[in-house]
Amino acid sequence: MSVASDFRDFISRGNVVDLAVGVIIGGAFGKIVTSLVNDIIMPPIGLILSGIDFSALKLVLRAADPAHKRAEVVIAYGAFTNTVIEFLIIAAVIFMLVRAVSALRREETAAPAPAPAVAPPRSEVLLEEIRDLLAASGSLSPKSAAAPSRPKPPARKAKS
Repeated sequence: MSVASDFRDFISRGNVVDLAVGVIIGGAFGKIVTSLVNDIIMPPIGLILSGIDFSALKLVLRAADPAHKRAEVVIAYGAFTNTVIEFLIIAAVIFMLVRAVSALRREETAAPAPAPAVAPPRSEVLLEEIRDLLAASGSLSPKSAAAPSRPKPPARKAKS
């Protein structure tokens, strides 16, 4: 097989397409969560904490020196805090999604599919038809058309 046909077979598999869709949706979801954290969650938290902008929080290790053209060296723990909050939100959403899918799968396995109806053997069907024909023609009494009765057990004598 050539490389081109192997590649075509690889791409045409359903798992690759599903993976590609998942990556694209995941990227879009990540952008939504980033916006949620940066634009909706963190501003009120910063306002409650005396107007702190978490994305601007940093620990300066070396200040910028424009004369020597040196950039500022910092530890940006505010941006890290935002990223940790984004991760926790994404992890919570994925947890809820996996839990919902697991619950659906449990329901599917808990409710077994009804067993297919098994047709009676051909001989039984023919015997039932013969019985019904005999009953319809009057040759068979209705009582004898029913299932055979069992003999009654002998009556017990009462002890005095």
